[in-house]
Amino acid sequence: MTGRTMLLDSASLYFRAFYGVPDTVKAPDGSPVNAVRGFLDIIAKLVTDYGPESLVACWDDDWRPRWRVDLIPSYKAHRVARLVPGGVDVEETPEALVGQVPIIRQVLDALGIVIVGAAEHEADDVIGTLATRASGPVDVVTGDRDLFQLVDDERDVRIIYTARGMSNLELVTGEVVERRYGVRGDQYADFAAMRGDTSDGLPGVAGIGEKTAAALLADYGDLAGIVAAAEDSSSGMKPAARARFAAARDYLAVAPRVVEVVRDLPLPEVDARLAPPSAEQRAALTALSEKWGLGGSLDRLLTALER
Repeated sequence: MTGRTMLLDSASLYFRAFYGVPDTVKAPDGSPVNAVRGFLDIIAKLVTDYGPESLVACWDDDWRPRWRVDLIPSYKAHRVARLVPGGVDVEETPEALVGQVPIIRQVLDALGIVIVGAAEHEADDVIGTLATRASGPVDVVTGDRDLFQLVDDERDVRIIYTARGMSNLELVTGEVVERRYGVRGDQYADFAAMRGDTSDGLPGVAGIGEKTAAALLADYGDLAGIVAAAEDSSSGMKPAARARFAAARDYLAVAPRVVEVVRDLPLPEVDARLAPPSAEQRAALTALSEKWGLGGSLDRLLTALER
């Protein structure tokens, strides 16, 4: 992928679309399509405002990979609706959204927008791999702070952060991360592991908040350096901090692997360049639009692609 590439954290966006568009938006048969239409409107806005040359919808083939759960059993445990031994656990998802996800995939396929997932990995890992592999600038679209670890001003890898809503998007660069948190982008994963994240079931190091974590990274460089200092009585680390890291030793032995996104998945090479749909694609899109009542949302995306 060359030129500016846009990588979508798809689940993050279709959940946002579902809650952001009224559930009164329905297909002709009465099925809810608020997430579908909202998702298309989101892509239309992103393509119009940021002008990517390539776009990939990155997918959670496994939203809670077993290997991460084996390392930290609490990982996303509060979001599990049903455990599936030997398979992918079922995430707690509104019933009205569950049926819309396959429709979103159908429309993306008809538009020629590439969908990429990876077995036993999250969309974050797909994003990390594609961002690392890209030869040009990259925009990652997400509402997940964990992906701040990918920002790289030298390579022009940015986050288009959606947490404050699509009308108030924030462009997060390495400079922004450093100004806000006091750490570099390449230190963010260690920072996040220490801070913890209740939304992902990561406990963090008790008593170590963001300011302390940033100060320790400034002093010792990375988490390995901090742990080494905590174990070295001559390091100068305060006794209270040393005790906190000693108490969190088991967690810190595995947390980095859980928090860090995978950057070297064996993903296939894809041609993700955006282009106006062909006549055949338009026929398929027309049929989907009529069936699901996609109306102006699909029209706006098609207009964005034609530009």
